[in-house]
Amino acid sequence: MALLKVTNLKVWFHTRNGVVKAVDDVSFSVDAGQTLGIVGESGSGKSVCCYSLVDLIPKPPGKIEGGTALFNGEDLLTCSAQRMGEIRGNDIAVIFQDPMTCLNPYLTVGEQLIEPLLYHRGIKRPEARLQAIDILNEVGITNPERRFNSYPHELSGGMRQRVMIAMALIAEPKLIICDEPTTALDVTIQAQILKLLRELQQKRQVAVIFITHDLAVVSEVANDVLVMKNGKVVERGTTAELFANPKEEYTQKLIAAIPSGVKPLTESVPKATPLLEVNHLRTWFRDYSVGLFSSAALKLERNIKAVDDVSLTIQRREILGVVGESGSGKSTLGRAILGLAPRTAGQIIYDGQDITQYSARQMKPLRRKMQMIFQDPYASLNPRMTIFETLAEPLLVHGLANRKTVTAQVLELMDDVGLARAYIRKYPHEFSGGQRQRIAIGRAIATKPEFIVADEPVSALDVTIQAQILDLILELVNKHNLTMMFISHDLGVVRYIADRVLVLHRGKVEEQGITEELWAAPQADYTKKLLGAIPRFANAGM
Repeated sequence: MALLKVTNLKVWFHTRNGVVKAVDDVSFSVDAGQTLGIVGESGSGKSVCCYSLVDLIPKPPGKIEGGTALFNGEDLLTCSAQRMGEIRGNDIAVIFQDPMTCLNPYLTVGEQLIEPLLYHRGIKRPEARLQAIDILNEVGITNPERRFNSYPHELSGGMRQRVMIAMALIAEPKLIICDEPTTALDVTIQAQILKLLRELQQKRQVAVIFITHDLAVVSEVANDVLVMKNGKVVERGTTAELFANPKEEYTQKLIAAIPSGVKPLTESVPKATPLLEVNHLRTWFRDYSVGLFSSAALKLERNIKAVDDVSLTIQRREILGVVGESGSGKSTLGRAILGLAPRTAGQIIYDGQDITQYSARQMKPLRRKMQMIFQDPYASLNPRMTIFETLAEPLLVHGLANRKTVTAQVLELMDDVGLARAYIRKYPHEFSGGQRQRIAIGRAIATKPEFIVADEPVSALDVTIQAQILDLILELVNKHNLTMMFISHDLGVVRYIADRVLVLHRGKVEEQGITEELWAAPQADYTKKLLGAIPRFANAGM
């Protein structure tokens, strides 16, 4: 008998613009100890489908129009609010995609972890603390005793996601709904989490619904796959059957979009003259977790060595990929090069000029030439500015346009990044994630820069949108003769886009080289570990 059986589920949103059929007649089942993968692009209804099962959709405008969802024989769609609270506290857990919006910023990680044990299980605080530390260790958090007392803002994005996973696991549920749980994680931690979920299934017969846009991950973890589009089921089947012989065109499109191949040939050939040279760069931060004024905090060895003696060069019109796990220092490296993070030591030479000691005033002319694309476009775009204002601002600030010419230049930027000109008076919240990233790219290229640091620009996007953005970046690199540092934890993406790759680990360079040479014959054990952790389906093309 299935642990969960969903039949003819319909979830509609009643808005002033009409009815949106987010989930329209969807049926599936999950057995104990089995994993169902639900895949599809943004807006396909995969998350709404699962959130409706545990009463997490907003009502109104959301409304369950029909169907049943039998969990151990009990209909989740008709049970009382009190009973649903008991089920969520004991039997069904949810791992959300964005941990920062789900974790309470006022409570320590430990307090949030032990809450279900204290209130749903009646376990005493000392025992609950020990269980919490054990589960933090299980999900790959180093020094769990210290992190138990940390607040969410003190953790990296990957570590916060691991805390969310620990919170879901600590109550030992019968069913876990995983909503894009590994999107923000590097491949080695992703592999650990997937391995942990498999071990839990074997040990406790936990059922898992795995919602994701990453088909490579689904191919590795799921027993069965459900493909959704526009609220409906497009295709379903066992994982092996669906990936070996996808019947529907939409499924074929999703599989074809996985970036597992070699970078396409382009006209852009790196020139011999380096645009950027970094020599022995260090960015160290003082570790105050042991106490602000303690003697340990003042000792040099207590510093967090985010970037530790890194040297590199980037040739003109070259894309250098920077990879590594969370906390490896790759984002700090990019920010330090642009002067957005402090430099403890080292030298930055840009276009033959030593800019290491440049003041903010001296850096301003260089800001036009050196730009950045951030990981989260929604956080980096001003919600009060229209897209026209967002794209016009850098042009006006740097004197590249005036009031008479700026409109034409903004429209040209819209064309460059593939957005309709009619959108220029809209605000960021009116766009999808992929469209917002196109806007962020447009803002970055507005000043006609020579060098761009792209920090995880496609990590949160669906595979089809991800492929579009990667192709757009390559097209713009060729069109505008750009040089780029492309930071990512997704090795498939880096292989597709980068000419050379630099591997970072704990602030140090483990290895660097031409992309295909490094893939074919990695020298460092750490690089071999990273490549070995890539999901098998994504690795199949290598």
